[in-house]
Amino acid sequence: MADVMLDAVPEARPGGWHRSWASIGALLATILLILLLVMVTLANRNRDAALAAERHTQNVVLLTRAMDANLARAEATLGRFVLDEKRETGLLYYNDWRQAGRQIQQLQRLARDVGQRARVDRLRELYRVRGTELAAAATRAAERKDSGGVPYFYQAGLSRTGPALRALLDEIAAAERAKLAERQDRTRFFDARAEQFTEWLGWVAVLIGFGAIILGLISYRALTEQRLAEQEADSEASRAHALDEAVRDRTRELSEANEALLAEAAEREAAEAKLRQVQKMEAVGQLTGGIAHDFNNMLAVVFGGLDLARRKLKSASKREVEFHIDSAMEGATRAAALTRRLLAFSRSEALTPEAVAPAALVDGMLELIDRAIGERIAVQTRFAADPWHVWADPSLLENAILNLCVNARDAMDGQGSLSIVVDNVAVGGREIGVLRPGDYVRISVADSGSGIAPEHLERVFEPFFTTKPVGKGTGLGLSQLFGFARQSDGDVVIDSAVGEGTTVSIYLPRSLREAEAGTIVGTRDDAEVPAPSGAHILVVEDDPRVSRATVASLEELGFRPLACSSGGEALEILGGGEPVDLVITDVMMPEMTGPELVREIEARHQGIAILYVSGFVGEAGESDELAGHDMLRKPFTVSALSDAVAGAMARRFSGSHPGAASEAAE
Repeated sequence: MADVMLDAVPEARPGGWHRSWASIGALLATILLILLLVMVTLANRNRDAALAAERHTQNVVLLTRAMDANLARAEATLGRFVLDEKRETGLLYYNDWRQAGRQIQQLQRLARDVGQRARVDRLRELYRVRGTELAAAATRAAERKDSGGVPYFYQAGLSRTGPALRALLDEIAAAERAKLAERQDRTRFFDARAEQFTEWLGWVAVLIGFGAIILGLISYRALTEQRLAEQEADSEASRAHALDEAVRDRTRELSEANEALLAEAAEREAAEAKLRQVQKMEAVGQLTGGIAHDFNNMLAVVFGGLDLARRKLKSASKREVEFHIDSAMEGATRAAALTRRLLAFSRSEALTPEAVAPAALVDGMLELIDRAIGERIAVQTRFAADPWHVWADPSLLENAILNLCVNARDAMDGQGSLSIVVDNVAVGGREIGVLRPGDYVRISVADSGSGIAPEHLERVFEPFFTTKPVGKGTGLGLSQLFGFARQSDGDVVIDSAVGEGTTVSIYLPRSLREAEAGTIVGTRDDAEVPAPSGAHILVVEDDPRVSRATVASLEELGFRPLACSSGGEALEILGGGEPVDLVITDVMMPEMTGPELVREIEARHQGIAILYVSGFVGEAGESDELAGHDMLRKPFTVSALSDAVAGAMARRFSGSHPGAASEAAE
């Protein structure tokens, strides 16, 4: 294979090195030309700068000589003025002296180095002092008093200021003359460099001309070689075909190797899938064991209470029978609460959200929290200045906060400090868990307890996982909180350090709706209005045991119930003219769901009240079709059924429809 590929590489054609050297020569000539142009430009620029510096020096020297002449002329004119005291002579003196002052200003502008600036500053000071000395003689001569300004002029002539002034001018001129020689040398140097580079530029132009001729010859030869190459291309075709065959063979080998790797990867993926299934079944087994353990405890209470009540019906007192029945009811209630926690963890429980002000909700819970955690724990609260609202189920939110406070109490062994903070936060992308960017309300419960170990922190949201002793906790509190937060489009974050404490923060999305003033869910005024006695109620339930229990409860309450097992049967009953005031329907049923049945009823029959009953809403719980009607959750008591029927009937007679399905008191 390697030999075939090597044979397929064409040999270097003769004459190719001519083109390479020609290209290199052209490139070098171009670089040299550009370099010479840059050097000529720089040399000319440096020469111009040296000439400018030379002119500057000459200007300074000429200016000092002119100023010296003006000073001498001004003093001579002042001598004539003190003698003849003519106004014209005084004006000549004044103009010459002022001209010298302007020349000092010019020197200040021309002075570039520090030494020259210092000399010009001293010159200006001597000029001022000398002007003061001469001004006295000029003033006396102008006033023409006594002997005029002759004595003052004589006195000024004895001063050393004038000679010092002229000596300083000579010093400035001498400093510039010293620079003049150096600057003239620089000018000659750069002028010679510019001429030399220009001469070299001419020679390079001649060389480029010769190079162009050579390139022309090389191009002609290259065309000849190209024709030869085209002839060689035909002979190379057969060798290329052989190379093609070799590549195809190698590609086939690589494909077979790739298929073997894919098969091995598939086997490994299948093994990993089996491992994941084993781990999943282990987790399901743990969950099932926990549920079975708790349900067995609760069912033991139910069975024991009902069995004892049946045994005591004839022989025992009514109070003793009621005690055993109450024990059974308590066990059943605990089982219902466990079911609700499992639904919250699986995010399958239907929420009854509404606009809630978390700060106001926490503030209203403080008395309940104090009773739950005891007097030895100090509770502190802090709320945002303008707290936002959230759209959530208030009863579940209240239950979540209370559970966190109870967990904090247990972590502090009943003594310490508890802090509840409600504030507004803006969350960015991928900043906190699964939260989408936006505005959130954060409800934080912090304690000063023992904290959570790192190995336990990753498992706190698992159902039935708890670090409390047996009998102290079910392990569903935080899992229920997790399910509620995720179901409300929020999240839960836990920060904990062993020995320092734990902070649990609930993030709920901000709602622009305002919380309405009213009663708490389950205590509505309309629920207190009793339903009309003897009302006709159609019960749609596919489970015959639940249907019989519901019908018996309605008959106990004085209603006239009629039962059917499907939505189609219910529509037939309504279509047959049977009087019906209220339809109680299950949500999840085969063939036709509760919302589908209600949609048909509202389209065909007006004025019939609706009450949903369900123990597991599932996907239907997310539907907007449940909005506008009450919902009663299984299991329920007779009193809860009575309240729900009364509320639904009252809503029918009042014609009001809530914005979302509300939960009847259980």
